[in-house]
Parts: sequence; C-alpha cells; structure tokens
Amino acid sequence: MLVPEDRYLLTISGRDSPGLAAEVFAAAAAVATEITDIGQITIRGHLVLCIEVQLRPGATVEQLAEAVEASGVEAARAVTVEISSSTERAEPEGRRLLVTLVSRVIEPGSLGAVFSTIAACGGDVERIVRLGDRPVQAYELLVRGTQHEELRASLGRLAVAESIDIAVQRAGLHRRAKRLIVMDADSTLLKGEVIDRLAGRLGIEDRVAAITEAAMAGELDFAEALRERVALLAGLPLADIEGVADELELMPGARTLLRTLQRLGYLTAVVSGGFTQVIAPLLAELGIDHLAANELEVVDGVATGGLIGPIIDRQAKAEALARFADEEGVPVGQVVAVGDGANDIDMLQVAGLGIAFNARPIVREAADTALSVPYLDAVLFMLGISREEIDAADQDG
Repeated sequence: MLVPEDRYLLTISGRDSPGLAAEVFAAAAAVATEITDIGQITIRGHLVLCIEVQLRPGATVEQLAEAVEASGVEAARAVTVEISSSTERAEPEGRRLLVTLVSRVIEPGSLGAVFSTIAACGGDVERIVRLGDRPVQAYELLVRGTQHEELRASLGRLAVAESIDIAVQRAGLHRRAKRLIVMDADSTLLKGEVIDRLAGRLGIEDRVAAITEAAMAGELDFAEALRERVALLAGLPLADIEGVADELELMPGARTLLRTLQRLGYLTAVVSGGFTQVIAPLLAELGIDHLAANELEVVDGVATGGLIGPIIDRQAKAEALARFADEEGVPVGQVVAVGDGANDIDMLQVAGLGIAFNARPIVREAADTALSVPYLDAVLFMLGISREEIDAADQDG
C-alpha cells in the first residue's frame, strides 16, 4: 500500500502518565489535519505510543518537530519523541494470520526461534499481545506477509523442537464467530478414562486399560475394542456405576473454560465413547447443552456386558458434532472441537477449529492445533480470550 509522502510517525516512549497523549495530540494539531493511524502499549508503566499524522498542505516535518518541542511534552513528561517518515518502511502484503504461543514457560530462545521462522517465511509481526501468564504463558502475534500453510508447517516443526504449543489461524470475523464447542469426555473434559474406573471396581483395571490405550492410539478399531472392554464389565452392580459417577474429576481449568464460554453465549456439547449413566449427572450440573455417549445395558441392577443402541465411535462423533451444529443453526465452520484420542480425529477435522488436547501424535498431526499443557482453559487462549478478560468476567459475576 502506498503511503503519502506527507505522513509522519511520532513515536513516544517513556514513563506513562495521565494526559500525555492529549498533549501530543494538541501539539500535532498545529500542523496536522488528520490522525491516520495510532497504536499504544504499556508494560509495567512504560509507554510506547505511535501516532501517524497527515500534515496540512504546505506544512513540513520541521514544523511538526518544532510544534512538539514547543509543547514541552518531552521535558515535562520525561519521554522521548521520535519523528520518522511513514514511507521509510513498506507495509507487507498478504492476509493477516494469528499465531498463538502457549507453554508453561516461554524462554527467550524459543521466542527468538519463532520470530526467525516467521521472518524466514517472509512474514512480519505487526502486533504482540500477552494473553496470559498463569497457569501457563500465552502470547498472540498478528503476522502479515506470509502464506498460512507455509507458516503453519514451519512453526509446527518448530513447536516439536522447542516443546511449545503454536497455533496458526487466519485472522478475521470467522474466528470471533465460533459459537459451539464440542468436547470429548475421557482425558479431555474429565481426568482419566471412565471405563478404566469402572473396571477398577471389578479388579480388572489393568486388562481394560491396556485395551483402552491401544484404541486411543489408533492401534485397535474403537468399536471392537469398546465391545471387548464392556464385555469384561459383566456383573458390575449399578451401585458401583453410580459410585464412579460420584467420583469423576474434571480436568484442571474445565470449569473456567465452560463458565467463560457460556458467558460469551457459546453452546456446549460432549461427544464421548464413555457412558451416559456415568457422565450425564455431572454434565447436567455443568450446564452442557448436548450429549452423545454410549449406554451400558443394565438388567436387574447389574451390567450385562452389552450396550444399548448404536456405538459412539470415531464416525459417530463427527456425525454428532454436525447434528448438534445443525440443530442449533451453527455452521460447522463455527464449531470448536477438542479431543485427545484417535476416535476424535474425524470430529477434529470436521470442526472449524480442531484442538488436540494432550493427545497422541496421530491426533496432533490431524488437528488444526494442539495443546500439551494440562489445563483445559488454555483453549481460551486459542480463541484470543485473555486471562485478564477471564478474571474480569469472574469478578463481575
């Protein structure tokens, strides 16, 4: 984009104080007709304020400098004001992309590698926003001048090398429009696997857990593995099933994630290979709008080792996501899906944004992005929601 030669950038840096910007604007008004761009950031009380101005016809940059000097703002406010031509640096071409970084600790070397990778792809970082510093660190970068797939592939390799989570998304209204979140239950919304807990009541947890692990890693057909595991539960009393339901533990950050998204008007759904008798009571308490899960067959208060109805497997999960979206009038492109196992792959790929949460490599490779931190509310950072906004919403009730 061409920039008129009579546009200049004022960069003010130093300690922030009330009224500082007002004095700079008043000084610029003497020789400028328009403020054409503005940006500000304040970190620990230190201000960097950039103001692009359009000079009046016949006015000069020398007159702009004299107006700023005459205002006394530099001496009075103990700040530095620099003036440069807006044409000195061309604005990069291309659509804007959002790069989200999440990790327990983001080290300088890792951050430097991210910026080097962006530059190597021809990109330029226009803005940096800190999304959060607890329980993990998260930053969002606005990047321009590079291609989505190229940057995603390059940063994907870097994410593995540096052990940090990096998401690359297109900026725009579609990102803000997401209105339905669909989650897996076991090892995503909930800690551990429900069926393993049920097996523990019969003392066969190790046998069932081994089958579960193979199925989640994609080594066994999920439906076949589920039938095999459920058959081992034959004879389990209903009282034990209800006891497991009472013992369920949410993943850290799950309540924060749901509470925040529900305040924003999101619809919520759980699509699980687990069992309605176990998870439905907790999901009702959480205000989940939709549920699709398997149902254990119970006769005379005892599990028979069979299931009632169709199995919620990999394909059924994706179909449930599409069905819920259709029922609510939400385009599939505005759905966020979160899961950890191989049976979640189809729904992660169908959704507008698929997030692999502490997932196996096969799932991470299939998803749009991945989170490896054990806090479910880190999903909010991928949606551009900051910790400050989360805390403010909690305070407002």
